[in-house]
Amino acid sequence: MSGIVDEVRSGLIRVLEKAAAAANTSGALNVEEIPEFVVEVPREKGHGDFATNLAMTLAKPARMAPRKIAETIIEYLDLEDTWVERVEIAGPGFINFYLDPSWVYETLRRIEIAGSDYGRLMLGAGKKVQVEFVSANPTGLLHMGNARGAALGDSLAALLDFAGYQVTREFYINDAGNQIENFGRSLEARYLQLLGQNCPVPEDGYHGKDIIDTMQGFIQKYGDKYLKVEESERRKVMVEYALAEKLGAIRNNLADFGVNYDVWFSEQTLHESGAVDEVIKLLQEKGYIYEKEGALWFKASEFGLEKDEVVVRSNGIPTYFAADIAYHKNKFDRGFERVINIWGADHHGHVNRVKGAVAAVGYNPENLDVILMQLVRLFRGGEIVRMSKRTGQFVTLEELVEEVGRDAARYFFIMRGADSHLDFDLDLAKSQSNENPVFYIQYAHARICSIFRQLEEQGRELPSAEQVDLTLLKEETELELIRKLADFSDEIASAAQNLAPHRIARYVHELAGLLHSFYNSNRVIVDDPELSGARLVLVKATQIVLQNALFILGVAAPEKM
Repeated sequence: MSGIVDEVRSGLIRVLEKAAAAANTSGALNVEEIPEFVVEVPREKGHGDFATNLAMTLAKPARMAPRKIAETIIEYLDLEDTWVERVEIAGPGFINFYLDPSWVYETLRRIEIAGSDYGRLMLGAGKKVQVEFVSANPTGLLHMGNARGAALGDSLAALLDFAGYQVTREFYINDAGNQIENFGRSLEARYLQLLGQNCPVPEDGYHGKDIIDTMQGFIQKYGDKYLKVEESERRKVMVEYALAEKLGAIRNNLADFGVNYDVWFSEQTLHESGAVDEVIKLLQEKGYIYEKEGALWFKASEFGLEKDEVVVRSNGIPTYFAADIAYHKNKFDRGFERVINIWGADHHGHVNRVKGAVAAVGYNPENLDVILMQLVRLFRGGEIVRMSKRTGQFVTLEELVEEVGRDAARYFFIMRGADSHLDFDLDLAKSQSNENPVFYIQYAHARICSIFRQLEEQGRELPSAEQVDLTLLKEETELELIRKLADFSDEIASAAQNLAPHRIARYVHELAGLLHSFYNSNRVIVDDPELSGARLVLVKATQIVLQNALFILGVAAPEKM
């Protein structure tokens, strides 16, 4: 379903193309082909409802002044089946279209019919897309970077689903390699310490208090049973126990944050299934692997990188990069037509390596998108919060949700683009004021619900768009609100194409502002039943769009505040 804004724009593009072609045929213009041009909503209200740069794009091939071209095109415009009321030329040759104001009323009818599906598009045409996000090491607690990735990834997945893609949310469990070896040694050290033995935690191990908590639980279950067990067997049992606990906690914390995955993919399965060995063999057969100093190297330099990369160490153990190649091949082998990874900005050097590897195994690297996410700084009382009161290290996702709530946490993480550093003000996120964007948006929805409760108390029913005269909505605040509702499908399309859910966060904040302005300027339930009916249809449509936008962001739409 396309939005009415898109339909009007498409209609204007068609009539402009026909006008330019007719002018060309008549000799008023002389060009071989019509160049690309845009029809867009001007930033300034005085410049019409839509404007086009067609005359400027034709100036060079037609060898005419843009304003003269604009005059010519207007002569040949057939506007009979459009909403256009008048056309003007502005500036160097922009053609501005002013529409019959009644075009916006169609928006309210469409919103009422579509309901929770209003804004949904078939932009993706059912294309299979995988969004892999968070993928935190299962060796500790979720921190602020993970939290931002969770909000961003989940909202992006919901946005792409809304835009017509078939979306799979995936978590990659890093349960193999050196980090798991270090994890096992760290667990063992804490186990022995808790049982009275002197065993320091390895310098490159895991020193968080949560490791102590985990091994206290292990001792409660098994006691000193593993004191005299062979070292490798002891670590294996401890790692299995701790991974199950850590992954369980990660699942629960993310679920509490409103994030639920379709797939939890274990790195270890790539090794156990032979997928890593198979991808190394494939790259060897393609001539992209060579041996040097006993190690196997991937010819990354053939894919535009500065240096080649080790995929199998001289001791025969595959590197993390080798598993990454196998994992990305697996993604495309599963039929995903587009793969989106959300990584921390510190992984920027890894992006081109993985894209090169994707090309090497026979897939198009353009179908892999990597969103790099900048850091988060927490503030309380104007001061940076560096430490967690509970862990003595970083503030965890669980602690953040406990302090500010799921809705505020999710919105604050999404409201800036992933490539922007984010300063998260804890005091603002908890405040019940218009300065808090989450409160401001949710209060707009609660206001609408309050209007409907008043209506019910009066024993009246909510009318449908077909039962009222929508042309009674003539106030500037009313028309601005309707126009914003009409933009929703366009916002979905732009946000999905740019992988930018923060655009929906911005849109819903602006929509809430227009609802508040309308509410403060106009009573909805008034003595005039016709006007009341029209305004009730307007606020109902606004409620639907608020709910749909908040659904994408994973933020609740409360009935009371």
